[in-house]
Amino acid sequence: MTLVNHCFRLASRPVGLPRRSDWTYGAEPVREPGEGEILVEVLYISLDPAMRGWMNEGKSYVPPVEIGAVMRAYGAGRVLSSRHPGSAPGDLVTGAFGVQEYATFPGKGVTKVDPRLAPLPVYLSVLGPTGMTAYFGLLDTGQLKAGDTVVVSSAAGAVGMVVGQIAKLKGCRAVGIAGGPRKCRFIVEELGFDAAIDYRAEDVKEALRRHCPQGLDIYFDNVGGDILDAALTRLARGARVVICGAVSQYNRTEPVQGPANYLALLVQRASMKGMVVLDYADRFAEAAREMAGWMAAGKLRSREDIVGGLETFPDALLKLFRGENRGKLLLAVARARAEGPAG
Repeated sequence: MTLVNHCFRLASRPVGLPRRSDWTYGAEPVREPGEGEILVEVLYISLDPAMRGWMNEGKSYVPPVEIGAVMRAYGAGRVLSSRHPGSAPGDLVTGAFGVQEYATFPGKGVTKVDPRLAPLPVYLSVLGPTGMTAYFGLLDTGQLKAGDTVVVSSAAGAVGMVVGQIAKLKGCRAVGIAGGPRKCRFIVEELGFDAAIDYRAEDVKEALRRHCPQGLDIYFDNVGGDILDAALTRLARGARVVICGAVSQYNRTEPVQGPANYLALLVQRASMKGMVVLDYADRFAEAAREMAGWMAAGKLRSREDIVGGLETFPDALLKLFRGENRGKLLLAVARARAEGPAG
């Protein structure tokens, strides 16, 4: 029987927030794998703010998604058939499979995972690119030192929740900026942050002064805009600002808002540096081993916010830009199939 693949292909480049009409949703026959390829049944799709940038035309750290191409996305799934020596039917793997039910994919481009060590969704969260971003962004780009005061924006999101926990594991003070009392309680009561700032209800600059009286040593930025500006006013001498993302800017129809308080970098002899997780691909295994050990010891928690149904993709993606997710946002392609390997 010929399998039918439902998928989302990019139809137009969005202006502002993406709309359903920016994609086409269709069905097409599944292509059997050629030499060196595998056929993957996609179970979970990672929904990331970066997907909005991939839809834009122009130079970036990866080429834009072409009009008519399957929407780029990282995912986890089960190998159905293989013509690659490193994969066998039944293997659970992660890779850039796209927003679709089935992916015919180069076997060398996947990572095999073991659901006995962690549930499958965790390999798209703490043990996937999200966790790698937090790990290398904080420890390598941010040059974390014991005793540092670390502030992270979007602290209840996929990367932010891991940044704060690693900071605590390394003997630092962790302050998270999040939207709403529910998220603020989550990062303090469940994840162990020292303090939370509700940007929707508080003056962020004043709250940073209160929670970081000696200034902040690392600001891990996921949002940009006004919150970045507020953080720059509270830098300690020699502070490091890690630019990981700018979710507040991705859907702007006017020019991107740059940092107004950048001269604080000069005054405090501070630095601001961007990080792209792909630069650390050859060290992912190293980070995954350490974080898996922390998880096994109960020192690091993962939280996945899972929504169901491939057809819900356009609306589910918008949860990221509305601040509706807590933890890593994932799409269960077909919830009944996905629940089995999740562990």
